[in-house]
Amino acid sequence: MDEPPSNSPPSGRTAYWYGRGMLAAFSIPGLILSSAFIGFAGLAKEAGFSLTQTVFMTGIVWALPAKVVLVGAILSGASLPAAAFAVALSSVRLMPMVVALMPELRGPHTRKWVLYLLSHCVAVTSWVLAMERLPRVPRTMRTTYYGALGSTLVLFNMGVVAVVYAVADRLPDSVLAALFLLTPMYFLTSLWGSARESAAHFAMAFGLVLGPVMHVLVPGFDLLVAGIAGGAGAYVMHRLRARRRPA
Repeated sequence: MDEPPSNSPPSGRTAYWYGRGMLAAFSIPGLILSSAFIGFAGLAKEAGFSLTQTVFMTGIVWALPAKVVLVGAILSGASLPAAAFAVALSSVRLMPMVVALMPELRGPHTRKWVLYLLSHCVAVTSWVLAMERLPRVPRTMRTTYYGALGSTLVLFNMGVVAVVYAVADRLPDSVLAALFLLTPMYFLTSLWGSARESAAHFAMAFGLVLGPVMHVLVPGFDLLVAGIAGGAGAYVMHRLRARRRPA
């Protein structure tokens, strides 16, 4: 990625990298994410949520799996603490992403509240795009770049949800379901391709195998058990491979 001339004014550099961050949101990963939000809008409307509630949920919860968990918890009649716990548990997976991304964003004079604010935008799509492109962004402009990327993804998909909610009755259920499934497929391929250690590949492979098995054996706890078992198995395999490597 070409950088603007070093003698350009600070305001110009800020506008340049903010614009680059906005453009990154409209890449193929961003558009695939938006297609999944089309499916979510149909799901929320079918579940009886109002337009205001659906759009608000999109912006304030943001991570798509957490919203699906919240909708399911409400429909099942779960209490507010139980629903909050379920959403928090589904979002624990984002913590390692935040931990890995924040050092990449932090500059010599970055304020902590800026990092706290940007952490709200962390989800798989924005994380994959950021980790891929931030090395080519000047460190002093990384919060600007990611702020534009993350906020554009959030705001654009809030608009997508609002529009689709209004016309969801005219769309076939099969189309909404198919669009909803595009995102997990993209997540899997993106994470596989961006993995730097074999442990990540082992974890995804174990998850693909254990997920359906645990759904039959321990329904309701299938994702939790498959995640813990798959992650532990991947760690063991990684350590065994590391020991076999010559010093």
